[in-house]
Amino acid sequence: MPSSIQRVFVAGAGLMGHGIAQVHAAVGLSVVLYEPELARAEAGRERIAGNLERAVAKGRMSDAERDATLARISLADDPAAVHDADLVIEAVFEDVDVKTELWHELDGVAGAAAIFASNTSSISIGRLAEAVSPARRPRFVGMHFFSPVPVMPLIELIRGPETGEATETAIRDLAARLGKQVIVSADRPGFIVNRILMPFLGEAMRAYEQGLGTADDIDTGARIGLNHPMGPLELADFIGLDICLGVMRVLDEGIGGDQFAPPQVLVDLVAAGNLGQKTGRGFHAYPRPERAGR
Repeated sequence: MPSSIQRVFVAGAGLMGHGIAQVHAAVGLSVVLYEPELARAEAGRERIAGNLERAVAKGRMSDAERDATLARISLADDPAAVHDADLVIEAVFEDVDVKTELWHELDGVAGAAAIFASNTSSISIGRLAEAVSPARRPRFVGMHFFSPVPVMPLIELIRGPETGEATETAIRDLAARLGKQVIVSADRPGFIVNRILMPFLGEAMRAYEQGLGTADDIDTGARIGLNHPMGPLELADFIGLDICLGVMRVLDEGIGGDQFAPPQVLVDLVAAGNLGQKTGRGFHAYPRPERAGR
């Protein structure tokens, strides 16, 4: 177990992965951003550069801090680049087969003392840990960030059945360095946040498909009537409707009950390729006119 995490390997440079890489580099850690196709890793680094540039423009970061943060991020398309990492964070698609295949591969090339942390938002940590050797499992943990990672100050820590005390301590210490607050969840479907959130989003979707109100009216009701910063349908679009559907299916399979069943309107939108903000259409069309220029 590394006494102090200094080298981080982030597998996945998408919505979550690039943000995870950014926050670790911003506190002085060396980061390898991995994708099997280098162009995707380069795209992730470009998103980081854009985030940092906006921070400079708003006076939150100096030019020197921006340059130093970017300099700490290297790119890789070879999983062997994980060999000297103290911490490996997986942030790939929310699919158990995709994740377990990656973890099995990385387990064969990572250092024996490296901590393995999954950013899964719903899949059992114990199930994912089965992909690695028994000797690795005490160093396997859930480390669920929230989007956008540089802004959201929460990490959900999930201990699997074999996760060791030293692993939890190391993740808590790292979270403090990142300026994040930790909550600990039992290793059950959806953990804490999505166990609460997905039934709320699902009920808003069912209200919409039953014609209770327009998408704008439902979202405005939550924003104004419940004092939420974002309406539930807009939030689902922001998260990604494919991700919402995947999490709801995990909850439906693992817990059951009408409140966890994916609404048909969500299934239909995902089947049509309308995944929310990232595709330009979900429950709303993007960019939304009232948010232009913001």
